[in-house]
This record gives sequence, structure tokens and C-alpha cells, in this order.
Amino acid sequence: MFIEQPARFLRWIYPNAIWRMDPSEKAVYLTFDDGPIPEATPFVLDVLRRYGIRATFFVVGDNVRKHPDIFRQVVEAGHRIGNHTFNHIGGFRWPSDKYLSNTDKAQEIIESMMPAAGDAPAQPATAPAPLFRPPHGWMRTMQYKVIRHYGYKIIMWDLVTRDYSRRLTADDVLANVKRYARNGSIITFHDSLRSIDKLHIMLPEAIEWLLAQGYTFRVFD
Repeated sequence: MFIEQPARFLRWIYPNAIWRMDPSEKAVYLTFDDGPIPEATPFVLDVLRRYGIRATFFVVGDNVRKHPDIFRQVVEAGHRIGNHTFNHIGGFRWPSDKYLSNTDKAQEIIESMMPAAGDAPAQPATAPAPLFRPPHGWMRTMQYKVIRHYGYKIIMWDLVTRDYSRRLTADDVLANVKRYARNGSIITFHDSLRSIDKLHIMLPEAIEWLLAQGYTFRVFD
């Protein structure tokens, strides 16, 4: 549980980050990290389309650069986009100036690859704040403060499914969803090579289970 559902003291480290949405609302927020890549993201998009679900994709800037067509498919399907740095770098392993410039580089390519206004899905009159999720869920205090100062909403998670773990089977990942999902959960999956074999099996099952429990699916404002 320490990993799947972060302990309260971890949530205190970044007090203005968003770990869970409204606990009084029967809704969950599906998020997918590390894409877009051709081996995983199209499958995830197809599953979400089948169930009429919008999700949030925290994209790696270099993957956007390499696979712009898949990135545009994510955007054109109406999903929310978040920044996951350009090279999926950990904040503790990098000095703050390089970490922040890597984040800026990712945001620049995300914005440059967004469809023209006439081609994009309808947007609210006021543009929503950009979203950021730090790779591995950690960053230095200075990085956290500066990224917030830039105007980002920092999105963490209430449930990380651990679909990336080589030690877990698809059934184990599904069990994590069933055990830890609750009102307002921000649920983290990965559209990555390490996760896709398990997602093929369990993502539709997880969605069907969540629907059967009465959850609706939301994206961040």
C-alpha cells in the first residue's frame, strides 16, 4: 500500500500538488504516463474510445518529437495533456536549472505540436492551467516551487497501479485497482513498453469494473 496509495506524509512534502480529487464525488481520473509510443498509445486510445472515456496523458517531450502523429491522435480524441519532462528525468538526479530547462523544452514541443485552433476539439473560453507530473513522483523543493510559479498544476496520484512492475501480473495490477480505487482517485497507468502487455489484458477489465461500481471518469479542469 505504501507504493500503490501514497502515505499521508508523502502528500505533505508537496502540499499544493494534487493527489486526489473530490472525495465526495463518485468519479475517478485516469492518467497515462510516459508516451506517446506506437507500441502502446494507440491501444490505450482505442480502449478509451470504446468506452467513451477521456483521460489525461502525461507525455515525455522527446516521445512527442519522435511520434507527432500519435500525439495528435491523443489531442484530437479530446484527452487532456500534461508535461512529464522532455527526457523523463528524475528531479533528485539533476540540478534544478537543468531539470527546469528540460521541463520547459517539453512544454515548448507540446505547445508547438498542438493542432491549430480550427482543428482542435472545442476548448473552454479560458485556457486551463498546464499540468505537470514529475517522473518517479519526486523533485527537489526548488524545482517544485519554480514549476508552481510557472503556473502549472502539479498532478500526483492517489493510486499508482504499478503496471510497469516486472514482478506483477495483469491480475495483480487489476487487483490494485479494485483494492485502492475510491472517490476522487487519480489513477496512474503507463502507455509504455513495460506496461503494455498487462494493459492489453487488464485495462478493459479495470474500466468495466470501475463502471460497475458506479464511477464516472473525468479529466482535470
